Amino acid sequence: MPLSLFNTLGREVQEFKSIKQGEVGFYACGPTVYNYAHIGNLRAYVTHDILARVLRRRGFALTHVMNITDVGHLTGDSDEGDDKMVKSAEERGKSVLEVAEFYTKAFFSDTERLNIARPDIVCKATEHISDMIALIKRLEEKGFTYQAGGNLYFDIAKFPNYAELARLKLDALQAGARIEVDGNKRNPEDFVLWFTKSKFANQALVWESPWGRGYPGWHIECAAMSIKYLGEQFDIHAGGIDHIQIHHSNEIAEAEAATGVHPWVRCWVHNEFLVLGAKGKMSKSAGGFITLQNLIDEGFDALDYRYFLLGGHYRTQLQFSLESLTGARNARKSLATLLRNLAAAAAAASGSASGTSSLASDKVRAVPSEGAGGAAAVHLAAFDAALDDDINVPRALASLWGVLKDAALPPADALATAFSMDEVLGLRLREEAAKAGSRNEDAALCAEVEALIAERAAAKKQKDFAKADSIRAALKERGILLEDTPRGTVWTAPRAAVPQ
Repeated sequence: MPLSLFNTLGREVQEFKSIKQGEVGFYACGPTVYNYAHIGNLRAYVTHDILARVLRRRGFALTHVMNITDVGHLTGDSDEGDDKMVKSAEERGKSVLEVAEFYTKAFFSDTERLNIARPDIVCKATEHISDMIALIKRLEEKGFTYQAGGNLYFDIAKFPNYAELARLKLDALQAGARIEVDGNKRNPEDFVLWFTKSKFANQALVWESPWGRGYPGWHIECAAMSIKYLGEQFDIHAGGIDHIQIHHSNEIAEAEAATGVHPWVRCWVHNEFLVLGAKGKMSKSAGGFITLQNLIDEGFDALDYRYFLLGGHYRTQLQFSLESLTGARNARKSLATLLRNLAAAAAAASGSASGTSSLASDKVRAVPSEGAGGAAAVHLAAFDAALDDDINVPRALASLWGVLKDAALPPADALATAFSMDEVLGLRLREEAAKAGSRNEDAALCAEVEALIAERAAAKKQKDFAKADSIRAALKERGILLEDTPRGTVWTAPRAAVPQ
């Protein structure tokens, strides 16, 4: 089954075919580093991570590029407001570059905790000003620009395909559907390629250019850097749906007007918003946004949030609440329980002297053995089919649960299959299996609980359900929870009950 993706450009799911056989160029919009990323922002980067993992699983040689916007992004996407970086620096009493460095590190700290693989190329806007100037010169030479009020603008009237991605009705917009905020523009949708001192007299970061000392517009950054690293046509461009109407439409106009290549990007992938009940989309401008650290301070693990995100398709709005996150945490705990049980069973079957942690090491194969028969293959086929169907991660996640609960699958092969799936899901299942089966657990406690489980099983066999229930209740009072699975009864204990 071929990989299919929903292409925003055509508004349909299409079979993905790369420009160069076996290779994929993938550009994803990165953060504007003027504040912490909130959990709504982070949904996009988990989506990009999953897509990159799927492409690599499909055998593509992937070049994944992501920008860091450390200059040029105004508080409004359509050229209104102040520079976000400058505003943040003034509020914090720091230089723009100090603010950018601090929040760039904070961003990558968050992505590391979420097990998001770092893109192959991370490019900062401030380090690519010459590339932006060169691209703007190409636009100027081809007649797509005009100067007004000291700034250089892109004239969308010269670019007939401007409305294609967002399917805008330009006549309605030009009649006043957008609020006009810049009297220098010939059309409301025209946008700035280069700001000069005439707009921001005290701008912190400025460079010399043919149009005056100033700095680039936000949109030219992504166009210039993606062309630099991926060429004048590439395969996939990703970002949030809020970028479709302005940012990505402007990028297309700049790139295609300069290069003459259409389409500049073959496939556009956009993720939906994370929403907070009646509050709707989470945004920094509205204040009160939630960071990953906020969740950790509430007692959650970063991977609880990743698991939560895996439960919703990337093109569907996802409702966030602490209750739903608690459900994700509980599900992850159950995963760990099943993994521990599998690892213990596999160790026992192999007569391993090194314990279950060795079975979860990186040396364990990531595919089931040939002797596993068709069961593992069926699970893996269902998993890959879900991913090939526009990255349907919720369905793929169901396949993982199917593997862990399939009593017909030998434990070692169930582990290997789960680890193979986790190469895309990114839940660090090897670490969970090793943690759950490590020798840090108190041997006396383990022996006691296992004896009580055996006693409970015997009571149930004799139909003495009152005794079986009393054993479960007594363990629960100590914080030890039992779960009956097709592979037998497994248990979990709070960390405080297990001496370290």
